[in-house]
Amino acid sequence: MTIIRSLPLIHTLFFLCLCLINSSVYAATPIQITNDSEIKLEQFEMAYFVDKSENMPFEQVQGQNFTKSSNRLSLGTKSKTTWIKIQLHNVDKNTQKLYLHHPYAYHNSKVELYEVEQGVLSNVRVLDMDKKETQQWMYRGSAVFDFTLQPNQQKTLFVKSLSFSHQWFALNIYDENQSKRALLGQFTNIALVVGMLLALIIYNFLLFFSSRLKEHFYYACYLVSGGFWIALSYGLFADLFNIFGSVTIIWHLSLVTMPFFLLLFMINIFETKKKYPIEHWALVAVLILLVINFIHGLFDIVAALDYSSTLAAIMMLASLSVSLSMLIRRHPMALFFLIGHGLFVAFSTLAVLFYKGIAEFNYVNSHGVGIGIALEALVLSLIIAYRIRTLEKLKSTQADLQLLASTDPLTKLFNRRHFNSAAVQHLDLAEQTKQTSSIALIDIDHFKSINDTYGHTLGDKSIKCVANIIKNQSRQEDILARYGGEEFIILMPNTNLDDAFILIERIRKKLESTTIEIDTNQSIQLTISAGIAEVNTQDLNLQEAINQADKALYKSKNNGRNQSQLFKE
Repeated sequence: MTIIRSLPLIHTLFFLCLCLINSSVYAATPIQITNDSEIKLEQFEMAYFVDKSENMPFEQVQGQNFTKSSNRLSLGTKSKTTWIKIQLHNVDKNTQKLYLHHPYAYHNSKVELYEVEQGVLSNVRVLDMDKKETQQWMYRGSAVFDFTLQPNQQKTLFVKSLSFSHQWFALNIYDENQSKRALLGQFTNIALVVGMLLALIIYNFLLFFSSRLKEHFYYACYLVSGGFWIALSYGLFADLFNIFGSVTIIWHLSLVTMPFFLLLFMINIFETKKKYPIEHWALVAVLILLVINFIHGLFDIVAALDYSSTLAAIMMLASLSVSLSMLIRRHPMALFFLIGHGLFVAFSTLAVLFYKGIAEFNYVNSHGVGIGIALEALVLSLIIAYRIRTLEKLKSTQADLQLLASTDPLTKLFNRRHFNSAAVQHLDLAEQTKQTSSIALIDIDHFKSINDTYGHTLGDKSIKCVANIIKNQSRQEDILARYGGEEFIILMPNTNLDDAFILIERIRKKLESTTIEIDTNQSIQLTISAGIAEVNTQDLNLQEAINQADKALYKSKNNGRNQSQLFKE
């Protein structure tokens, strides 16, 4: 009967033991430090305590119940003052000099280290990010505290971490060699991402200056904001320039400007103002909220950053909705934007959950915003490439249309209208350089009889033959055109009357020795008559020079054709 009555008591004691075992209260054995060749502790058990009062003295903190955790923690915005407890035991016979690393100390306001031996406080170090005299423990963005463990000594380290807003950190323990290695390559990956963004920034600013297209400017400004925030938030500025502490808080407004430029980029590439008024005003409304928050941040940055999470959610919802709307409307760039922005939203969501202490501490979650910005930037660069290719096609089409409008379709020489325009431009330049120019009019002899005798097909063939010979015998700088039915004109820059005569005679003699086959048994020979005039350098009158060349041409015809005549006063 006694055994039976004692069973409920046994069950109760067993249940209490299980509760103690499963309790989150820290009661772990110390971390054992052995005489290994290298000491590199990056995954170990510690404990933390959140001081809600934010001013509890150390003597009182020692007696608090600490919660067991890993050495990587994210506790959100309500844990600005957090204490960490690490127990160590040197089981080796040799003295160990070790280094405690806080690699994300650059985003804290203070980091303090308390060393306790056998319940007695033996050493205190306070690192205040705003006081240079305490920054000897700050190295390239990381807080590094050295401490010593004597043989068989047990020591408890208490680390006090004071954050500005979000509390997240990782603590590592190294020997001297591993400490140096950890510091050397800590921000290499961030530097590579910022370098990639910098290349895109320069490229898009150059595109903007050359094309004056606003999307390049907005995209470049978006990259500037994103790259600046990545360098600031992930320690690159702290690593390169020792920039940390309260002075950097206002700089986090760059995260507010980033969506501002992204929305302007959307408005521009989707042309919402002209084509999609509902989507346009939705984006404009979010823009106004962002501007208000930015102005608020200039006076109260902490409050503005608190609102930024809500604004970011509104911006993401609006931008994704507009992207889906554009995709439904089959806008050619909507899919690219939706993929890029979707990646940004996905990784930024992981980051928000991490900063709030909901998601676990890993590289992807802790660097989610930076990863999202980099991926979005790469995908949006495809939109830029697509826009450039589209504009190039449009310019090519316009160039083709312009060429068709300025070219004679039969001979592929310039037509009369384009010749007049090009000749005037050249003569304006010649007036400045005091160069002599000459003009020649060329006419196919007896062309009407060729058309009447052999038909228009052979007539067209004859015109093409003359045009090809003129083109092949002329110089690259000469301006050639079909001026009428069987009449051609040549403007010869930097050419006096005698040199022009030599050039035209070369064309005439080449044509004189050329035959055009009518059929296998019959062919014809073509001749031309030409009139040449020199453009008056004192009065560069194009039409006057053409009239003079026409008079010389008339003289060639009256003298029997198949010859070149110069106009002389």
